[in-house]
Amino acid sequence: MSSAQLITVTLNGLTLGALYFLVAVGFTLIFGLMRVVNLAHGSLYLLGGYIGWTVADRSGSWVLGIAAGSAVSALSGFVVQQAVLRPLQGQDLREALVTIGLSIVAADLMLARYGGVTYDFSPPDRITGSTRLPLLGVTYPTYRLFVLGFALLVGVLLWLMLTRTRLGVTIRAAIDDREMVSALRINIQRLFASMFAVGAGLAGMAGVVGGSVLSISSGEDARYLLASLIVVIIGGMGSLGGAAIASVLVGLVEQYALALMPTYAAIINFALMVVVLALRPQGILGRAA
Repeated sequence: MSSAQLITVTLNGLTLGALYFLVAVGFTLIFGLMRVVNLAHGSLYLLGGYIGWTVADRSGSWVLGIAAGSAVSALSGFVVQQAVLRPLQGQDLREALVTIGLSIVAADLMLARYGGVTYDFSPPDRITGSTRLPLLGVTYPTYRLFVLGFALLVGVLLWLMLTRTRLGVTIRAAIDDREMVSALRINIQRLFASMFAVGAGLAGMAGVVGGSVLSISSGEDARYLLASLIVVIIGGMGSLGGAAIASVLVGLVEQYALALMPTYAAIINFALMVVVLALRPQGILGRAA
């Protein structure tokens, strides 16, 4: 592998990791922080992508497509949490089984509506094309660099919200001690429903942003649900920083595996997960049980 190829593969890994982070960060909020087993998270990604494509195609505005995809996924997540998951709160196995069923139904409904066609987005001209990176000596797609910067911005904003605001402190306190926070006359159910909607909205947003990189089609829901699970397990339950590190690690490993040993690329990330869990069962930045 030449130096230019090595740099390109590395950039591909970083940008793929950024995309995985955008998908997994919502899963981190729902599964990692709130301990809600939502295995329909990939369906929210796919729903956001389809809605975003529909709105962007009809309006001609990619930004409006992102807003629509995020809003519809957030609303769908809120409805699922209130109507289905709230009565099952604390029953992990039932949550998993119900959300698997929901994901199957949602996948079939979206397949019936959109078919097996692959849909491509058209981002604004200012973030398309190629950008010359003089220090690295390569030319790289501008949109992929945009995704990298966008994921960094989302991560920083979420970190600030969770660690530097009263809302974030309340959320973390409610996760650790619900009874104490309830005693302070804070509506825990409303708080968790809002966080679930935020996590679902982030998945929908990732559907549009990610679909603009790799297109959107039937079956992508399972792929990104699996990626989110791997990222959360490797990074550590409820750790935003761990999710960021794991996303980059998974993206880089996947791209290097595709470049060096494509035959075994599909199982490399599972091997990575096994190694991390063998050395650190709680994940890279997870807290010990």
